[in-house]
Amino acid sequence: MHALGRHLAVVGFMGAGKSTLAAELAMRLGRPFVDLDREIERAAGSSVEELFAERGEAGFRSLEEERALELLGRGELSVVALGGGAVGSERTCAALAVHAFTLFVPVEPDIAWERVRGSGRPLARDEAGFRALHAERAPVYEAVADAIVSDPDDACLAAAGVHVEARALDKLGELVPGNGPIELVADVHVAGIHGVQAQLALGDRDISLLEVPQGEAAKTPAQLERLWRALRIGRDGIVVALGGGSTSDLVGFAAATWARGVDWVPVPTTLVGQVDAAIGGKTAIDLPAGKNLAGAFHWPVRVVADPLVLDTLPEAELRNGLAEVVKTGLLAGSPLWELLPREQVRRCAAFKAAVCLADPHDRGARTQLNLGHTFAHALEAAAGFAVSHGEAVALGLLAALRLSGNDAGVVTVEQVLRPRPVSVDRERAWAALARDKKAAGGEPQLVLLERPGEPRWGVELPEADVRAALDSLIA
Repeated sequence: MHALGRHLAVVGFMGAGKSTLAAELAMRLGRPFVDLDREIERAAGSSVEELFAERGEAGFRSLEEERALELLGRGELSVVALGGGAVGSERTCAALAVHAFTLFVPVEPDIAWERVRGSGRPLARDEAGFRALHAERAPVYEAVADAIVSDPDDACLAAAGVHVEARALDKLGELVPGNGPIELVADVHVAGIHGVQAQLALGDRDISLLEVPQGEAAKTPAQLERLWRALRIGRDGIVVALGGGSTSDLVGFAAATWARGVDWVPVPTTLVGQVDAAIGGKTAIDLPAGKNLAGAFHWPVRVVADPLVLDTLPEAELRNGLAEVVKTGLLAGSPLWELLPREQVRRCAAFKAAVCLADPHDRGARTQLNLGHTFAHALEAAAGFAVSHGEAVALGLLAALRLSGNDAGVVTVEQVLRPRPVSVDRERAWAALARDKKAAGGEPQLVLLERPGEPRWGVELPEADVRAALDSLIA
């Protein structure tokens, strides 16, 4: 259901823009980009047109198949743009099924013809034949594809198994994979709003509904044990988490540890969940010493985000999620906070999906997603989690941007989020910051952002500067 641990292959007809999309996707994921036609030309020392002329189409297809199988059999994960006719090989299609997550980029025949006519491509010299070939290949592309995409954001979402669609909640029956039993675990408040709709959407599968507390109250060892005791599925079953970020954190951790790991699907119902918390496989509960200290990486088989459910959220909860939108926009170098909510979800989710696929176990670039969170988690822990996550992140962004010398970012946060200092115990907040999960040798490792889209992580600063930045957030 996703590209974790697999090559990404991009297929489609001539003129679909496969190579352009694949190159952008490779850049976002930090993977090598391979254009199959260019690889064939390099190995043969001749252009595709020359190879067609010298060996005929059958000879070229033999070379293409050989090279495709070699590329897909490599251990280093890459993004491969296949030629339009590569899927005509049964051996290549079989290799795609085993080694790759395949994306199909569709194109209308009129558009494709306008793009490639006169290009010298061997199979684009006769319009009638071109259109017939388009019709012949379309069902083959659909058959080998794991997802159909139109742009790099679509590609990132599909590669990470993230499905963003209005009214997706009504399609849970087709979006939750498998046919085994389902444990539907819902935030007690969300269960009253969307629980029946979710159960009806899942159809006649064997479903049990379990409820957990709302918010951070769910993320405790006691609630985790309670959930363990209630789960009844084996490894053929699946856990569905319906609720906000706290619900997905708890349920994902339970799924990671139940029967040594069962599949799970978060269905986030908050803006925080849809743009951040449900994506990337991080799961955790809180401990008295700090936030998210006990957890696991457990990638969901699919994430189902329905932006329409955000219409039921109170304004305070939307503002809570807006802090993560602003953080993502600053990291991406784009004012995503200015978009309409549905597009905010798609763009933010695509950015996080790409970062997490590039670094699934948080050992490098994924650290940038903690911009502002070192301070935010300290404030939340010091407040006994009475401070909302969004409020804490907004303040944490201020501290990180001030330390970065990023005055423009500070202005953005102040104008869009309008954070206010919170009343917490300063010593308790400092102690929580010092225990941050990413501290090294007792030294906090900060994420800074001197310019939009150019984060630095693993930054150590003098203790006095870090403490002064934290103190500035406390009333």
